[in-house]
This record gives sequence, C-alpha cells and structure tokens, in this order.
Amino acid sequence: MLREAQPRELFKLAQISDGQVRLATIVRLRWIAVVGQLLAILVVAFGLKFPVPLAHCLTLIALSAWLNVFLSIRLPGSHRLSPPVAAALLTYDILQLSALLYFTGGIGNPFVVLIVAPVTVSAATLPTRFTIFLGLIALLATYWLTYDYWPLPWYQNLKFELPVLYKFGIFTAMGAGMTFIALYVRRLAKEGREMSAALAATELVLASEQKLHALDGLAAAAAHELGTPLSTIVLVTKELEREFGPDHPHAEDIALLRSQAARCREILQTLTRKPSASDPMHETQSVRELVDEAASPYLEFGKQLRIIASPMEAVEDDAVAKQPVGARQPGVLYGVRNIIENAVDFAASRVDVTASWDADHVVLEISDDGPGFPPELLNALGDPYLTTKSQNAARRSSKTYGLGLGFFIAKTLLERSGATVECGNRTADKGAGAIVRITWPRSFFVAPATWAQSSS
Repeated sequence: MLREAQPRELFKLAQISDGQVRLATIVRLRWIAVVGQLLAILVVAFGLKFPVPLAHCLTLIALSAWLNVFLSIRLPGSHRLSPPVAAALLTYDILQLSALLYFTGGIGNPFVVLIVAPVTVSAATLPTRFTIFLGLIALLATYWLTYDYWPLPWYQNLKFELPVLYKFGIFTAMGAGMTFIALYVRRLAKEGREMSAALAATELVLASEQKLHALDGLAAAAAHELGTPLSTIVLVTKELEREFGPDHPHAEDIALLRSQAARCREILQTLTRKPSASDPMHETQSVRELVDEAASPYLEFGKQLRIIASPMEAVEDDAVAKQPVGARQPGVLYGVRNIIENAVDFAASRVDVTASWDADHVVLEISDDGPGFPPELLNALGDPYLTTKSQNAARRSSKTYGLGLGFFIAKTLLERSGATVECGNRTADKGAGAIVRITWPRSFFVAPATWAQSSS
C-alpha cells in the first residue's frame, strides 16, 4: 500500500551505510594504543626495572606513531575509509601488537587481551567478511605467541614460564571471548544503525504530514484569493455573450472560456470545504473527530468499520463526560491512521474502533476479527528491524511482516504525544482478532502545547 511503501523508502534513504569508518576514528584509537604501549614499556623498564628489549619495542611503537602522522597529513580526518582500507589498517594494528607481545613474553603477557580490540572495532563498523578475516588473523597471531616468544620481563635470575596446558587455555579463552564480543558488538551496532535510520524516517514522515496540513491552508488561501478574479472573468464572459450574440465567430470560444472559469471556481470551492491546518476552526478536534478523520480513507475497503465514542461507564460527572478536545496533531493522526489501516488489512470482515474517556485517561481501542498477532511476534512488535515471516498462514497468507517500520513510526509518533501503545490478541470469549490499545493521560490529550513540547 502507498502508506506502507513511503516509510520503507524513507528508511532506505536514512540508513547508515555499513563499513564507512572515519579516518579520525582509526587515528584516535591508534594514538590511544601508542600512548598506552609507551607507558607500559617505560613503567616495566624504568619503574619495575625489568629487562626489556627497548630498541625493538620503541621501534614498533614509533612505527605506529609515524603511520598516524602520515595518515593525518595525507588525508583529512573526516575522510571515510572504504572497508578494505579500514580492514588493512586494523590488520596492521593486530600485527604490530603481536610483534610487541613477541618481544615481551608472548601469550603470558597480560596485555595479550588487547588483540581483541581491532576485531571488536571491525565488528562494529565493517562488513562481516572483514571481521571474520581479522578474527582469523588475531587467532593465528595468538596461536603463534603461545609457542614462540621472547621471555616475559621479570626479576633477574628468575624465569616466569606458564605451563603449556595453561597457555593453551588462554588461547582458547581468547578465541571464545573474541567470538562472543564480536557477535555481541555486531548485533548492538546493527540495531543502533537501524534504530537511528528508523527515527530519521519517523522525522521525515512527521515533516511530510505537517507539510500536507500546511498545504491545506495554502489551498484555502489560494481559493479565497482567486475567487474574485474568477468571478470577474465569468461576469465579463456573460456580458460578451450577450453583446456579440450566438452567431458571432467567437461565441464558442467565449462560452468555453466561461465554462472553464466556472469549473475553476468549483475546484476551488471543493478545496475550501477541506479543513485547513492553519484555520483556527480546525486547530483542535475532539476524540470522535480524530477517529473519523483517521478512519475516513478506509471506509470503502470492503470491511465493516464500526466507530464508537462514549465516556466510560463509571463516569457520572457531566463535565468529564464531554468529549475531550485536543490540539490537531499530524503525528497522532498519522499514527492512528496507520494502525487502523493495518487492522483493515488483516480483518476478515470487521474492524471496531472504540474511543472512551474518564477524568484521567483517553483510550482508543482498535480491534479486528482476523487471526490476531502471532504469539512469537508480540514481544517484538514496534521494533523497526522486525523481519520474521509470519508462521500463521491465516494472518497474512503469503505476505511477510517486513521491517515493521510502519508500525514503529506510528508507535513512536503516538508515544511522543504522551500515549502508551499496547498490542495483544482478543480473549477467547470475545472471538479471534488483534487489538491495539492507545492510552493518553487526559491532561496530555487536551493540552494544546503537548505536541510542540514533545517534538522539540
């Protein structure tokens, strides 16, 4: 459907491309590594006075420092590295650290755990194949350091040597930890990118809705301004017809001009009948008006759409029983409309939209008589990255749930207005079907400044 396709396209436009790492990020991380390595070597050599191959170690550290200087001079910090180049730089970091560990005790050096760092950076920023490659390089380097290395700096006349079985245990722990951290970081980074893209798409949808409401006001203003000159044209053409008569050579042209002017007036009158967002008469709307406007596009979809708006049964105060009237909010309208659209799409024959209120809350319940939400998706509804196919054939036959972006946008816009959105299925005694409940604190619904504050 059109309303479903639009957010999907916005999501694709807003997505952050995978593998685009800024040079400044790599350079800053390497400077941290250079400073840390230098401090560790100096503390061991001059603080603890352990024998350290300073020339070899300082040469390796200086090599990383010069590489950073070269990259900073050659390219701007905002430059985004391609995945192969970023992977090559991270591979260098693994090899440089491995060489430094080779001269300082190999796998027995506590700092061997830092080999995981480049793989973690890759998992967060680069495509999976590069992360796998870097992980294999790191594992091979760790395996090499298990059996071949210079002695660990230690007290004179003492040799610190770990048993082979213990070193193999460290190697195994490094491999398991590297795999777990990489998968965990990869998942978090992916969800973060998708959430950022979905929120950006939400902002674009809201801006689009607000522009559409602003266009209503422009249309009304145009109709008002153009009404007078069109009336003048119609009047002049009538006078010309009366003066020239039906036998004049230009009589047909004059009649055509008058009919087209009249048609323009009819079009403008149609535009003026549409509520304008900038019209003070339509800056607010009651609960029933909100539901009617949101449901109006789906009245002719071949499904019975029943709308009920009434105070809750326990309400006795006449002032409370009156319909709550709130600010006209494009985001709320979009959210309610999207949920009604989904209900109409999945319903077998009927959709119920029930609005109720009391002194404290305003509640909208949108339910359908379809098969309901699949239980395995209930906890994931509202996530922008929902990609699980429906296992319930009756729910959507051959269709899939896709990204769930449309519902995410609707839920986000409604929650920003102060609402709570709950999804579930009807109880057995009320028949099958899905139900979505939207609840506002009454003070949020009726406050005209709520939406402006939530959007800022």
